[in-house]
Amino acid sequence: MELDNFADDIGPEKIIEVYDPKTGMRGFTVLDNTALGPAKGGIRMTPSVDIKEVFRLARAMTLKNALADLPFGGGKSGIIYDKKTQENKKIDFIKSFGRALKNIAPSEYVAAPDINTNEKDMETFVISNGNFNSATGKPLGFCQEVGGKKACGLPHELGSTGFGVAYSTKVALEHAKIPIKGATIAIEGFGNVGTFTFKKLEEYGAKIVAVSDSQGVLYNSDGLDFKKTMKIKEERGSVIHGDGEHLESKKIFELPVDVLIPAALPDVINNTNKDKVKAKIIVEAANIPMPIEIEEELSKKILIIPDFVANAGGVISSYVEYIGGTVEDMNKLIEEKLVKNTDHVLQTAFKKKITPREAATQIAMERIKKAMANRNYR
Repeated sequence: MELDNFADDIGPEKIIEVYDPKTGMRGFTVLDNTALGPAKGGIRMTPSVDIKEVFRLARAMTLKNALADLPFGGGKSGIIYDKKTQENKKIDFIKSFGRALKNIAPSEYVAAPDINTNEKDMETFVISNGNFNSATGKPLGFCQEVGGKKACGLPHELGSTGFGVAYSTKVALEHAKIPIKGATIAIEGFGNVGTFTFKKLEEYGAKIVAVSDSQGVLYNSDGLDFKKTMKIKEERGSVIHGDGEHLESKKIFELPVDVLIPAALPDVINNTNKDKVKAKIIVEAANIPMPIEIEEELSKKILIIPDFVANAGGVISSYVEYIGGTVEDMNKLIEEKLVKNTDHVLQTAFKKKITPREAATQIAMERIKKAMANRNYR
């Protein structure tokens, strides 16, 4: 795709394409904006990932980091990878990608896990790259002395993103004047984000009535139990075998709930189902779970917490890891920032009579443009 088709006044600054003839690895990194610091964003490995998708995600990271008030810019990477046919090549692809980005990571770009990458992959990336800070989301036991002190990984498997989504959901319910105790919630996706969101919201007293995975939806209007649902998933491979009604995957977006939390794939709310959404609040745990134009349309009747507001827990955790902080530091900062940022966005939106995305974007863009005006361009 031509750069002119999506370039604007803040980025992207660089698009880097890499190819390794030995392994067949093809990948790319988009550095959207680095005015606030090195571009921060995960490595996505799917068969269909392309530069346009990576740019959209990089822009979300630019806004997310600025809104979270972190010294990071926005970036993202993609490696073309088919798990079904290339699983034996995954490690080689990541090693190759880590070597290919030596000249920009971590000086201009800091990687992290995303779809089909995990904490062990970040360890592989870092070792291949040669710099401990070239990626975050590394294993907890993977440590190194950095700047005279011991620094260790803080994997996203500790629940950073999911817990952050729960904190954001709690604030949204408060603004909507819906008591969190007994609030009905549907969570699309029962992976790392969805499980920790479920766990924390259950602790708050919310009633999670539906969860889904790749095999379908488990729905129970009386509420689901986190430990039982996790056990079913671990023992039988899918939540659909739990105590409740089994529905098609798409039905989770149509349930009459207080809160709908899309926590898996992009563009799951689209022209085919937008008119069937009955939730009072949508909290976007996944990146770009719906096109912007559909979000704008639904915002007229539904309170929507944008992705780069709600799912910032992961990048806040990354910042704590980047500066050598602990798990306790991470948990404290995620709660503090998600509560403060979500409330600030909603207060701004209601005051200016604009959507939460517009409010969040305004706040983030002001910080980015101020940094761009003040920095010394290389």
